[in-house]
Amino acid sequence: MKIDNSLPLEYSTEENQLKVLGFWIFLGAEVMLFGTLFATFFTLVHRTAGGPTGAELFEITPVLIETFLLLASSFTIGLGIHAMRLGRKNAMLAFFGITLLLGLGFLGVEIFDFVQYVHEGATIQTSGFTSILFSTLGTHGAHVSVGFFWGLFIMLQVKKRGLTPQNANKAFIFSLYWHFLDVVWIFIFSFIYLKGMM
Repeated sequence: MKIDNSLPLEYSTEENQLKVLGFWIFLGAEVMLFGTLFATFFTLVHRTAGGPTGAELFEITPVLIETFLLLASSFTIGLGIHAMRLGRKNAMLAFFGITLLLGLGFLGVEIFDFVQYVHEGATIQTSGFTSILFSTLGTHGAHVSVGFFWGLFIMLQVKKRGLTPQNANKAFIFSLYWHFLDVVWIFIFSFIYLKGMM
């Protein structure tokens, strides 16, 4: 395996460069998935069948907490990648750990929100609106859950094997995934929650 030391560690081999390209293609498919969910949401947003509407369900405080947690995690994952590029393994692991804790906090608030929705009479079977609401938020939450375990696995590999081109590539690809989830959340925050509160 030929390593090019003039490039960042995550791009230092041809295989690593191809893996990053492949992951960008995968993210394109993810854009289509969430695009379909958003299109369905906009189609069903007023189909409440007498059930609660977004204005009745949504509260700004938990949504702002979720937004803060996820955006802060995007910042810390960026710091983790920066530390990785400087060869500072312990700093990288610390920032990845903070990122995952922020992600857990996000999931905790989201689960609390879901429980509140159910108490207010909104279940996945209540209406077309609640069905697509739970589907869209649940799909994003499932992605964050997968990201948590993926990030944990990468941390264990880096702790055990150090900063190798392979581990750096995995960590960088994970950071792309995490940033993507943050971008999706901005759309959820803007077009589902804020629009729904109006």
